[in-house]
Amino acid sequence: MGIKKHILVIPGDGIGPEVTTWGKAVLEQIGRDFGHEFTFDEAIMGHVAIEATGNPLPDETLAKAKASDAILFGAVGHAKYDNDPSAKVRPEQGLLKIRKELGLYANLRPIMLFDELLNASSLKPEILKGTDILFFRELTGDVYFGEKKRTTDFASDLMNYNRYEVERIARKAYEAARLRGKRLCSVDKANVLETSRLWREVVQEIAKEYPDVETEHMFIDNAAMQLVKNPKKFDVVVTANLFGDILTDEASQIAGSMGMLASASIGDGTGFFEPIHGSAHDIAGQDKANPLASILSVALLLEISFGLKEEAKRITSAIDKALKAGYRTGDIADSNTDKSKILGTKAMGSKIVEML
Repeated sequence: MGIKKHILVIPGDGIGPEVTTWGKAVLEQIGRDFGHEFTFDEAIMGHVAIEATGNPLPDETLAKAKASDAILFGAVGHAKYDNDPSAKVRPEQGLLKIRKELGLYANLRPIMLFDELLNASSLKPEILKGTDILFFRELTGDVYFGEKKRTTDFASDLMNYNRYEVERIARKAYEAARLRGKRLCSVDKANVLETSRLWREVVQEIAKEYPDVETEHMFIDNAAMQLVKNPKKFDVVVTANLFGDILTDEASQIAGSMGMLASASIGDGTGFFEPIHGSAHDIAGQDKANPLASILSVALLLEISFGLKEEAKRITSAIDKALKAGYRTGDIADSNTDKSKILGTKAMGSKIVEML
């Protein structure tokens, strides 16, 4: 039985429109192949929205977001704001506001390696082969949202966590671990920080609800080291906002290219799916962007929001097939790549749709 779902596409800035075009094309193909009915709407956010309305997240976009079953997002950002720290209205504000309005408290980032790209990483292939990690980063608490103070010679940021914030992300991570390798690693700094002691205490309590999942607790400094020493030892990792920010960026280097990484921000309602690569204005409009992260975000959307594992697997297999056949975009090509198989955004997107 096919399902019927409504998806909002927010292309955003820079290369966002180029890559989401192919994410949408893949969704349409999956819909045809599996008998699902996907309907689409589009909305603006970020720099394009500021230019059009003066607001990085227009009310109309938010209303459409709340009415959708899932959101496929491109990227926000523009160089003009990077060079002007005093700008009061910024594209990124749209992203923070939509997370808040939709109650997106968990950021998921899968680190999945394709054998063909093992050499793209700075780590040795034998250390990497077989790495498959799913990170859960808490998004609404921690030092990012605590009270801030500043005088000429002093600054402080308050690190806050509430019990319920830890409970809800721990449950999401355990549910995922149950469907994967049944191993969960919770990362904290409980030897020093009071917030981490609460974090560990709560995770230990939630662990009792999931006796089938093996739980490990690890300090952040050790976790950062183990991630490059032996990434295969991790399956599901759950951690606080600050530690998650740092660890997921470290892990993106394991995969070799940011052009290959998808992410999801989820809560208890509509999920938000996006590649992690940013707006990359330097290559926008040149048919150079790698659409694979947006396509992998679609696989994540199908699995996480709609529970369609087989459809998600079909997408990752199609990408694997294209890579095995030697096809690359510029960012993942190396000196051994056959020049005739280095593809632009459109050709790579078409290739994946064909491989499906």
